[in-house]
Formats: sequence, structure tokens, C-alpha cells
Amino acid sequence: MKNIGFKLFVVLGLLLILSSAHAWHDKTHLTVAKVAGLHSWYNAAGPDLAKIKAGNIESYNHFFNNNAEAEVTSRMVLEQIERYNERNKLLDSEGHLYGAIIGSLRAYEKDLRVGKYAKYHLAYCAHYIADLSQPLHNIPYDFFNQTFHDNDDGIVDATIMDEPQKIVQHMYVITLNPENFEEDLAREIARIANITRKLGYKLRAENRSITKEQAYVQLAHSASLFKAVLKHYQ
Repeated sequence: MKNIGFKLFVVLGLLLILSSAHAWHDKTHLTVAKVAGLHSWYNAAGPDLAKIKAGNIESYNHFFNNNAEAEVTSRMVLEQIERYNERNKLLDSEGHLYGAIIGSLRAYEKDLRVGKYAKYHLAYCAHYIADLSQPLHNIPYDFFNQTFHDNDDGIVDATIMDEPQKIVQHMYVITLNPENFEEDLAREIARIANITRKLGYKLRAENRSITKEQAYVQLAHSASLFKAVLKHYQ
């Protein structure tokens, strides 16, 4: 019995480690933040650095595995907010990327109200919104996901900082009503999440990586949404 319990513990531990996946690589995150208009765009890779010491407190903010492969709704997004920076491995093994986006903005507003330096929270938000457009952060972390994840993360990283127009040309206007900001933002998060997860299923069905052109389109969804967020606060 002890051996069975130990083996189960090891398996669960490995699954939890595997679920802490990487995201778009650094230069990709930086470029999304820059083209969206974040002045301190150079901080946008910071949340991945934070995972080294903060571990699951931070890593669960970067993905939603959606094991049920369910349609993402605004309600689902809003229900994840309270899990921001939580690390309950048993009750929240899928992660809470969608709620982390709004959670980081609530933290930004809270620090602003008490006169603290709040801009780092915007860098976290920029990072999470970029993760939102990575297909493999929105579908189950299965064998396919594990196999292609690192390659997809870096698919445009080598050149994207020199070619930001490849994201910009696909960007579009997103309107977030100041009177219903969180509700509108949740709706847009859900919309992009559904586009992204469907692309993830397509990649899985075809057993292949994302193409560079598909990555540019995806990153434009993120840049467009973050630009709308920045406009709200400006």
C-alpha cells in the first residue's frame, strides 16, 4: 500500500510539473506589449522570470488547460478572478489564465488608489493577455501539447522584434465600455480564448505546430486587446 501511495504521489507530482508550461518566448511577449503601447514594454517578460521563485503561485496564472474542452464564457472568466495568485493544485489544476488578466488589473487599480507604484501590474497583464493567444495554453496539456509546446512558443521569437509590423498589420479595434469595463473585458477574453482553443484543436488534429503566419494573427488578438486595456486606463 505504501508503494502504491508513493507511486501515485510521484505521478501527481509529475503531472503538476508538466502543467506548469512555458509561454511565448521573451521577445514575443516584449513585442506584443510594445506594439500595444505599453511604455515599460521591457518588463513584459518578467512574469516568466517570477515563476522561477514564485513557482505555482505564479505559474497557474499563465494557462487554462480546459480539460473538458468547453466553450469559454464571460461567466467562466469572471469566476476565475478570485483564483488569481492561488496555487490550490487539487482544486485548480487547470490553471486560471483568464481570471488572472482581470485579477492583475484589480491589483493595479488597488495600488493606484493607495499611491503605490503600480505599473508592474500592467506588465503582468500584458504577459497574461499574450498567453491568451497561445493555442497550447488553452487546451489540455496532453502528449500532443507537450510535444509541440516549446516549438510553438518560439515560432517567431528569433525575428519578431525586428518585424513588429507582422503583428500590427493584423491588429483591430476593440472597444471596452468604461461603465462596464470588466464585463466587456471578460467578453473579449472569452472571445479570443474560443478562437485560440479552436486553433489548438485544429493543430492537434493535424498533429503539427502553429505556422508563423498563424502566430502573427494570434498575437494581433492579444496586442489589440491589451491596447484597448491601456486606452481605458489612459
